[in-house]
Amino acid sequence: MKIAIVTDSTAYLTAEEVTENNIKVVSIPFILDGEVFQEGRSISNADFYERLLNSDSFPSTSQPSIGETTALYEQIRDEGYDTIIAIHLASTISGYVQNVASLSNAIDGLQVYAYDSKITVRLMGSLVIKAAQMAAAGATVEEILATLDKLRASMDEYFIVDDLQNLVRGGRLSNASAVIGSLLKVKPILTFDEKSDYIVPFEKVRSMKKAVGRVEELFAAGRAKADYPLQATVYHTYAPEAGREWQNKIQAANPDMKIDFAEIGPVVGTHLGVGALALAWMRDINSL
Repeated sequence: MKIAIVTDSTAYLTAEEVTENNIKVVSIPFILDGEVFQEGRSISNADFYERLLNSDSFPSTSQPSIGETTALYEQIRDEGYDTIIAIHLASTISGYVQNVASLSNAIDGLQVYAYDSKITVRLMGSLVIKAAQMAAAGATVEEILATLDKLRASMDEYFIVDDLQNLVRGGRLSNASAVIGSLLKVKPILTFDEKSDYIVPFEKVRSMKKAVGRVEELFAAGRAKADYPLQATVYHTYAPEAGREWQNKIQAANPDMKIDFAEIGPVVGTHLGVGALALAWMRDINSL
């Protein structure tokens, strides 16, 4: 058995991580001002966020076509693989993982296992890297999926939204609420609901400083509760200075663990707007 690992662009893996771990990445398309882009390929993050700031329209996301996915899988088969584990963003955000599941036995000589990460961004990216490492070491499909389940159960992720108007444009908040919230400097904290796997409001906090402090409290509580080592990442949407400052602060408070740093790209950034910050953590993938 030769196993290939496939994911999508919302894992936000670096080019080095993709190459070193022999990971195949499917680009998620999105539409802005009537133009279709391929995430990670046809537009930079900076250009996307600048256009988002100056656009009157709200971006929408799409899915790679079944034809495109099938062509990639056939290419992988022709490279000598007989099995694919495809790890994709939460099915509550996109139906793509369900489309992939429909290909489980559709391609001659290839078995496809679709895995719903129930998350996105770098937490999903860490699942992908672990799966690739295990596949390279000769692990079975069952061993890889069991490990992914353990890691997935350890995940927590909190997003702090700076731009309330973006939530209005996305239909998640009324304009009146946004006006009041802006006047009161409200910063919503969002998270993935454990039962529904949807991104939902967690708390509304007055000021970014207090919102950041609240997420730090949640992280500290998560560390205290965990009986295994954690890894964590600070994310941002076109706010590198604020993101780096927060990363350095959390790193100083947690010198015994490495706090990573990453930028959220267009597909997920569409839902958060410019200036969002996030902190995510999970079991250290090297502990399994």
